[in-house]
Amino acid sequence: MADDRAILVLDEGTTSTRAILYAADGAVLGSAQKELTQFYPNPGWVEHDAAEIWAKTLYCARAMVTKAGGADRIAAIGITNQRETVVAWDRATGEPICPAIVWQDRRTEARCADLRAAGHEPIVLAKTGLVLDPYFSATKMRWILDHVPAARALGDRLAFGTVESWLVYKLTGGKGGGLHITDATNASRTMLLALDGADWDEELLDLHGLDRVSLPTITDTHGALGATDAALFGAAIPICGLAGDQQAATIGQACLNPGAVKATLGTGAFVLASTGTTLPRSNHRLLGTVLTQSGGVRTYALEGSIFVAGSLIQWLRDGLGMISHSPETEVLARSVPDAGGIIIVPALSGLGAPHWRADVRGSIHGLTHGATRAHIIRAALEAMAHQIADLRDAYAGDGCDWQSLRLDGGMSSNDFVAQDMADVLGITVERPDNVETTALGAAMLAAVGCGLYPDLNAASVMRGGAKAFTPAMAEPVRHSRLSSWHKAVAQALT
Repeated sequence: MADDRAILVLDEGTTSTRAILYAADGAVLGSAQKELTQFYPNPGWVEHDAAEIWAKTLYCARAMVTKAGGADRIAAIGITNQRETVVAWDRATGEPICPAIVWQDRRTEARCADLRAAGHEPIVLAKTGLVLDPYFSATKMRWILDHVPAARALGDRLAFGTVESWLVYKLTGGKGGGLHITDATNASRTMLLALDGADWDEELLDLHGLDRVSLPTITDTHGALGATDAALFGAAIPICGLAGDQQAATIGQACLNPGAVKATLGTGAFVLASTGTTLPRSNHRLLGTVLTQSGGVRTYALEGSIFVAGSLIQWLRDGLGMISHSPETEVLARSVPDAGGIIIVPALSGLGAPHWRADVRGSIHGLTHGATRAHIIRAALEAMAHQIADLRDAYAGDGCDWQSLRLDGGMSSNDFVAQDMADVLGITVERPDNVETTALGAAMLAAVGCGLYPDLNAASVMRGGAKAFTPAMAEPVRHSRLSSWHKAVAQALT
């Protein structure tokens, strides 16, 4: 390819922020990463410091600009982010006015319950493809208005945004001069955008008591979206790709056409299946979401969202001290022939799709005197496949029966998890050589947005190779595992 400049991706996760440098063929040229502090001020609350997010993102980005040889060696920036997390800031100062409320946060459960009781969920679902749940951004914004005095006092100076919106604002100058934009994928997760609507929906804004003046302008996912302040990196760099993390991972897995399905095992677990230009509709409490937007034209996906995946392992490590490092889990899981009858329902942040029960809490079933640390660790890893199996059944009920599954995210690098997924689902699971497909998808968007590739199908060559895991579990064992899981979930739901 004639243009040998790199693509810089800013990958804003729940537990860390990273900057990754990609060659135009998808090869990783370098990366920098900083951990993000998690704050849990009350039960069910999860917060971030938006100023910390910005400072650490800028640090990582500058490290990669230097590695590239300067800003002129970077063709474009792509940004992907933890979705639904809300940042509120003062347009005049460019500073946040309160902690960011993270997507896992459950503080608005009561408000969502009130809205459901008042009969509002059908119209929300019909317009947005989303259920009324604290997961989404709108009730978080309303909570800030109701509980942060500065929010109402700011008036027109108040700005709300998800994390990519916050980063673009800061990257493009901030302090009144920054761009206040959001891409269509992130906008579709706020509960304020109709899937077929070009702009924020007035009826939904009224429902949540929000003013559109505080919200960003909705843009495409790729194209000439903006440019960084020249003072940050020595020269302006075009921003040419924006997408929420799960849409970016779907793009990075080249699941662009109907029938292709991916599951990302990160902090949570997220399954997306493209529906093309057809609006996604579910009778089994799956979500409809925007997958891409170019020239105002959208493609869509049907999504199943699981709140707890890698964060269960993090809890076993940090909360219980059962392991020192995540890679230990594979060795421990293989040290026992099975989980000893233990089933973990990992509802540490409630149960997501297809149950959508914010009030349910995590539980461990089947403990005996014979249970060991290895059995509990194995049960935690097996919970990943159990939750994905529930989603597979929901997708099948909506007419989307999986023939295979593309797996990615940090937990997918665990061979036990990948093989167990294939065994429990009874289908081939494919894992790319580079499991960080979220960042790769953002790189593909930026590469198309700046003209390195004509479209996302062409950019799919950046994905590279993959390894296949084929099912090897006996049917009676699979049936027993899922039967025990369903019983445990039924108990947790009561």
